Amino acid sequence: MRIYDIIRKKRDKEELSKAEIDFFVEKYSKDEIPDYQASALLMAIYLNKMNKQETAYLTEAMMNSGEVIDLSAINGVKVDKHSTGGVGDKTTIALAPLVAACGVPIAKMSGRGLGHTGGTLDKLEAIPGFSIEMSAEKFIDSVNDIKIAVCGQTASIAVADKKMYALRDVTATVDNISLIAASIMCKKLASGADAIVLDIKTGDGAFMKTLDQSFELAKEMVEIGSSMKRETIGIVSDMDEPLGSAVGNSLEVIEAIEALKGNGPKDFIQLCETLGAYMLVSSQIATDYEDGVKRIKTSLESGAALDKFKEFVTNQGGNPKVADDYSLFPQANHIVEIKSEKTGYINKIEAESVGISAMVLGAGRETKEDELDLSAGLLIKKKVGDYVKEGDTLAIMHFNKEEKFEDAKRRFINAYKISEEKAQPKKLIYGVVTKDGISKF
Repeated sequence: MRIYDIIRKKRDKEELSKAEIDFFVEKYSKDEIPDYQASALLMAIYLNKMNKQETAYLTEAMMNSGEVIDLSAINGVKVDKHSTGGVGDKTTIALAPLVAACGVPIAKMSGRGLGHTGGTLDKLEAIPGFSIEMSAEKFIDSVNDIKIAVCGQTASIAVADKKMYALRDVTATVDNISLIAASIMCKKLASGADAIVLDIKTGDGAFMKTLDQSFELAKEMVEIGSSMKRETIGIVSDMDEPLGSAVGNSLEVIEAIEALKGNGPKDFIQLCETLGAYMLVSSQIATDYEDGVKRIKTSLESGAALDKFKEFVTNQGGNPKVADDYSLFPQANHIVEIKSEKTGYINKIEAESVGISAMVLGAGRETKEDELDLSAGLLIKKKVGDYVKEGDTLAIMHFNKEEKFEDAKRRFINAYKISEEKAQPKKLIYGVVTKDGISKF
């Protein structure tokens, strides 16, 4: 078998066989196929697309290119959750304790962020003492004992995906539904969960900008998961404005804790309830979605979820007192209010621009080598639909890098679109995708 023939076949819009896809993934993982030939094949896939079967073969091959985690020693149905990412997306930090408090084993492997703010691991490391490094034995014991553990993704998972994504990033081949779906799902499947709930973001601050694209991606990922005998559900949710109020690592953890105390922003709470309910259904603890929502609300209102958060933090070496004393988090030297320059209704907040503003302050990474400022970020005080007067506070910025403030402020103010007409409120949840089809709301 030759990579040349595989490239030519895909160039000519023919279907690749499992053997051909396995050959490409295996040989490229082992540096036996040069980047220039891998790039040619990726561009052929980008232009001519893959069908469902090819996408499933690619996912499986990438999953098997590295370690596949065995979680069979953990009791119960293990449910994982994945978000395609957005601005202010601190969902895992509140959702994992909410669901674990209902009895679902949460064995989650997360990554770091490259972009607006840190990933889940970066945010958790804002908690003093919290460690994301765990032995396999402690990881499994923790989930069996307290139902929850979150650790860093091992470098040996989905080795081919890491190489391939880096190449796609520099060859303009990222934006392809099959390649995106395979990249996400190979890591989720290799992480060992029995069921997967996917939060596919749509809108300005999301990877997928349109609803049609988002539902297409959700459908593709659900079909991959189902073909691999995993219960998989996709929820398409809004990211046309930031989620909640906090953008930035420490600030987002604090907002997640506030949510566990029942004080979280409405959109954030609604998203946690929705994702949590489907996780409970997938784990077979809830009989249906309504039962799941009821159980999540009980977990929240009883204080069980907050107690589970403290137990989770303690188990991983963190200081549980952060839940009651936010001064224990990294603190910024400068806290400045950002005022509105106009009077009227907020019709749009460009989520991506807000995220870049936070990144400029130090909350995110432009390159893998960048060091995060865990105290940096912003708290949004006015959202879409709100009426503001000139001089009203739109947000509060937390930062240490004074030289970055004016740039961040300019980007943030330009993200707000204010007019005399009030915009119609947008949905938070646009629909659900299961193996049985798409339900749009």
